Amino acid sequence: MSDRKRSTALALASAAAASAVLLTAPAAHAAVIDVEYNCQTPIGDKSAVSPIDIKAVKEGDGYKLTMSFQRGVSSSPIELGKGAMSPSAVILADGAEKVSVPVSGAPNSEAVPANTPIRITDLSGTYTPKKSGKVTFTAGVLTIKAMGTTTTCTPGNSPKPSLELEVTAAGGAKDPAPQPGNGQSSAPSTLPQTGPAESAIALGTLGATVVLSGAAGVLWLTRRGRQAQRTRP
Repeated sequence: MSDRKRSTALALASAAAASAVLLTAPAAHAAVIDVEYNCQTPIGDKSAVSPIDIKAVKEGDGYKLTMSFQRGVSSSPIELGKGAMSPSAVILADGAEKVSVPVSGAPNSEAVPANTPIRITDLSGTYTPKKSGKVTFTAGVLTIKAMGTTTTCTPGNSPKPSLELEVTAAGGAKDPAPQPGNGQSSAPSTLPQTGPAESAIALGTLGATVVLSGAAGVLWLTRRGRQAQRTRP
């Protein structure tokens, strides 16, 4: 194969691979959103603004969500030793379904000096959709536990979603349709069904038997009447 043909073949293969990636990648729209956190701390109320970024990666039937803070949102009056602070939060999902997704992160890897902003590590958790469709993800309440205390930070500026994602539930179905055999008939009926189709046939056969028996009875009575007339003196 000539170099020109080889280059053309490689270019076509690369284009096909890129198209496959675009087809399999979930449709998403992300934005870094400034979130104003109002924090209730052991030493009083504090507030701070941090840009929040939320990303999603498909994993099995669900999506791994990662929430990143670009600034610290609280501080401590004393130094926090390594591993003394544990952060967690909730991500609010809305759209095709409305749920709260818990996310958490590793403790601080380095000591945090007193009266300096506490940098929150990336928080992650798994979101498994029950319905398919478009879902938005917005930063929710942040919780910081350190030295036996709890600081709760609530978004106060009604932040916009940091991520909009087209999700697919397991099986790809939006709402399961009723299936025959679970107490619901697949077709309307004017009479209640108390058993399988053979029951209806059996009922029809029983009715025919009754009719035939009645006819036979009438015929037998008629013959008996004629015999009685013949034997009369």
